[in-house]
Amino acid sequence: MAKTKNDILQGTLGLLVLKTLATRGTLHGYAITSHIQQVSADMLRVEEGSLYPALHRMEQEGWLTATWEQTDKGRQAKFYSLTRRGRAELQRERDSWDRLTRGVSLVLGN
Repeated sequence: MAKTKNDILQGTLGLLVLKTLATRGTLHGYAITSHIQQVSADMLRVEEGSLYPALHRMEQEGWLTATWEQTDKGRQAKFYSLTRRGRAELQRERDSWDRLTRGVSLVLGN
């Protein structure tokens, strides 16, 4: 039986997180992963070991801000919001993704 692999293509996690925050607003990490999984019809799953280092890196880049807040369940969690720089990065990454997928489509079409 063929083994299925559910790894997110390297470099797309940032794009998916930025898009999620642009669409949904301020969210904590679990809500980000849940949104990506739900919107992708369970085809994409983001592991905590990938998500939190990526969120930390994006916060250091100035693409996100983070604050500690209480969740609906009464727990403390770090909530992430997109900054102006994050919105600009989202556009750059979206443009790059569009170019990549057009190029791959051209190769596959031949």
